Order: sequence, then structure tokens, then C-alpha cells
Amino acid sequence: MNDILLLKLGEIVLKGMNRRSFEQKLVANVRRRLQDLGNFRVSCLQSTVYVEPEDDSSDMDAAFRAVQDIFGIVGISRAAACEKDKDAIVRLAVDYLRPDMLRAKSFKVESKRSDKRFPMTSIQLSQYVGGELAEAYPDCAVDVHHPELTVNIEVRDLAAYVHADQVPGAGGMPVGSGGIAVSLLSGGIDSPVSSYMIAKRGVRLIPVHFFSFPYTSQQAKEKVIELGGILTRYCGAMTLEVVPFTHIQEEIREKCPEEFFTLIMRRFMMRIADRIAGRCGAKAIVTGENLGQVASQTMEAMTVTRAVTPLPVLQPLIGMDKEEIVRFARRIGTFDTSILPYEDCCTVFTPRHPKTHPHLDEVERAERALNVEALVAEALEGIEKIPL
Repeated sequence: MNDILLLKLGEIVLKGMNRRSFEQKLVANVRRRLQDLGNFRVSCLQSTVYVEPEDDSSDMDAAFRAVQDIFGIVGISRAAACEKDKDAIVRLAVDYLRPDMLRAKSFKVESKRSDKRFPMTSIQLSQYVGGELAEAYPDCAVDVHHPELTVNIEVRDLAAYVHADQVPGAGGMPVGSGGIAVSLLSGGIDSPVSSYMIAKRGVRLIPVHFFSFPYTSQQAKEKVIELGGILTRYCGAMTLEVVPFTHIQEEIREKCPEEFFTLIMRRFMMRIADRIAGRCGAKAIVTGENLGQVASQTMEAMTVTRAVTPLPVLQPLIGMDKEEIVRFARRIGTFDTSILPYEDCCTVFTPRHPKTHPHLDEVERAERALNVEALVAEALEGIEKIPL
């Protein structure tokens, strides 16, 4: 018998008249993710996405792993289908779940009946199938309170489905359903996590990296490309925009007070991100800032930094501590790459005594020594775009 995948929707089910557009976006994302794994038929019905292999070339094991990283899905089950008949359901359960039943010491049956024309109630169906399974597998005891295995029966419009416990999905909303944002990707621990968290809210990302060769090495750039590649598992295909930042930092070092180096540098980053957003139709900028973590992340410093853009600046890590962020980075697979010992541009020309509680007017006065517009235009002209 052929496996199929049942993907259970999350927040999408709470949507109103526009729910169909979210479902269509999710189905399109699933199809894209599976296109290199074989031929699959993907459809959405009754708050569930069905993934069915079209032929033997389809790699169901790889597909099962891949859909666990797709935002918009809260649960995934490998299931098998049969006609909507109680005895057909029993035969399928006995056969399809044989490895699970032999492995488990206890089980229970849970049934859901969205097709109300089915002649048995959910409780009656669970009792019937449970009794037959108990006879077929006498070494696996019935335990309705704390079972080792839950046998799930779903009677839906098209067929009846049997599966064991579902595994958690990534949750969130389908990427592309929440607009576009520019995400600053530094190569450290924080920014990949912040990118993941905003993508989980359905936002398609344009990652931007500021590169200061020769002060930062080619290995540092490759590290960011690798981080971006890891994020595509969750965010979908992206194009990394690498901004040449050396001249800007040299001009800041030469012409501005040392205590403002980092603040003015970050204001340039925000200006450039704002211009990239304008080119790409993005409506927000994403950063990995965390309140109080470093000198440039005090309330006053962040106010000064954000003053150069009218766009909302999304900071999903703002209230997290470092240990929380590290755990998150380990979970999504970015931590080991983030800690590779290649420095990014934020470590270039770091001031010995940075201003932690700056006033906007004093930073603006310091910037008057720079040809801001010319430097921004030069950086934008030199952007390198790298498909991930």
C-alpha cells in the first residue's frame, strides 16, 4: 500500500474570507520543496494538505523530513487510505500499523469523523477498531489514559485514513503570506535566529550582509553564505545581497569621533537596507538586536540607529537572553556555523569607549563630516547578489 502524508494546518484555520489565499500559498511552498524529491500530488481539503506520491520515483522518507521545516504546518503524519468501511479500516490498521503495534506495549484508538454520513460515531469506531487490534496484537495492551501508541482514524470526505502519532511541524504562517522584509545577516549567532523567527510569521526575506574586505576575510563571507543556505530550509530560496562596506567604515574612522563609530556605522546599514527595501518592495527591516546586549543596543542607541528609516524595524530577539538565543540557534542548525572564528564588519574599528546613551543631534552633527549620500550610492552600486 502507498503511504501518503497528511499535513495539518496551524493558524491558517483561524483566517476568514482570505483563508483560501493562505492555503494556496502553503500548497505552492510544499510543491516547491518537494519538486526535487519525486512526483507528488499536493492538494488541500478540510484543513489538511495531502501529499500523495504519483509513482515509485517519489522519495517519501525525504519528503517526510522536508515538510517538517515548512512554515504553516503544525503536524505531519504518514498515513494510508482505504474505503470508508469499518472492516476495511480494521484491515488497514492491522496491516499498516503492524511495526508500531509490535513495538508498543500499550495503545489506544482515537477517531475523527468529518464525514457525518459514516454510520458509526467516533467513539463507536474507536471501540470497534480497538477491539480488533487487541485481538490481532494480544501483547499490546489497551490503555486509554497513558498509551505508548495512539492509533488515529480519520474518516474524511474522500476516504478513511489510518496513521500513528503525528510529529510536530514548524508552525507559523506560510512564507510569502506576510509580505517581504530586508533582513540584516551578520554571520553571528543572533541574526540567523531573528531571520528564522520573522520568516515563521510568513515573511519572505531578502538577506543583506555588509562585507569589509580586507578587514574581514573571504572565509567570513563564505560563512554567511553557508548560514543563508541553512535558512533556505525554512525560508525558501533567497538571494543574498552582499554590500561593500569598507570605504564607509574607513571614512567613519577618519572623520568621525571614535565614540560614535559603531552608531554611525549602523545608521549607514539602516540607510542601505532602506534603499534595498525600496528596490524590492520590502516593507520592513529585520535585525538581530537584543536590548542591552552590547553598547549599540541600548534604548537610546537603537533610537538613533532607527531614525534614518521610516520603515518598521522588526527585532524578534529584543527580550531574549543569550542562552535562549543559543538554544534556538542549535535547534535550527545555525549555531555551529555561526561560531566559526571569522569576524564580521561589526568588529572592525570598534571604539574603546562607545557612547551608550547618545543623543540624536550629536550623532547627526558627527555625520556632517561625511558625504552620506555619495557613500550610500557607492555601496548600493557595488552590491553582489548571490542566489542561495
